[in-house]
Amino acid sequence: MKVTTIVAAALAVESAAAHYIFQQFGVGGSKYPLWKYVRKNTNPSWLQNGPVTDLNSKDLRCNVGGLVSNGTETLAVKAGDEFTFYLDTAVYHVGPTSLYMSKAPGLAADYDGSGQWFKTFDWGPTGSNWNLKNAYTSNIPKCIPDGEYLLRIQQLGIHNPGAPPQFYISCAQIKVTGGGSTTPSPTVSIPGAFKANDPGYTANVYSGGANNYVVPGPKVFKC
Repeated sequence: MKVTTIVAAALAVESAAAHYIFQQFGVGGSKYPLWKYVRKNTNPSWLQNGPVTDLNSKDLRCNVGGLVSNGTETLAVKAGDEFTFYLDTAVYHVGPTSLYMSKAPGLAADYDGSGQWFKTFDWGPTGSNWNLKNAYTSNIPKCIPDGEYLLRIQQLGIHNPGAPPQFYISCAQIKVTGGGSTTPSPTVSIPGAFKANDPGYTANVYSGGANNYVVPGPKVFKC
């Protein structure tokens, strides 16, 4: 095989593996450097922005390597603040995007996400249209207790019926101040929150799957 053929084949594999990843975080009008407040995953370089597909994997919490902080800093935010997750490239696989939070028992930098998680927002389909963006903005719930949290964003790619859906995940580390005293519910464990028979997990988007679509996971917590 010629060298040029080998290189071309390698590039084709790399291109096929390329996806997207939430790698940057912002609050209000401030957009912070890459990975400053977002835990950087440890996928191999050829699959740096690849998905998680195993429903039983702890990687579903904060991506591959995301159980530890790896030097990620924790950002102080006020309850009610607007925040944004930014991607390296816009989402292009159809499917829902969701936000989750989990309160650390101490410092977010020391927390592996093994506690309970609650969902704060869903971007599902509008008719047959999906919210495929290069940035997703929401707000910290005003009523949650002060403390340090993992703030998790998840996009579920359901573009390939018959194959395992793809989870694109990142976690930011935040310290909430000025909050309330409401205990969020319902809560779930990750892994465990998503089942192989969830309608929103198995939906065929090419056969009416966006009609009456139910986003997988618990109901959204609202203050």
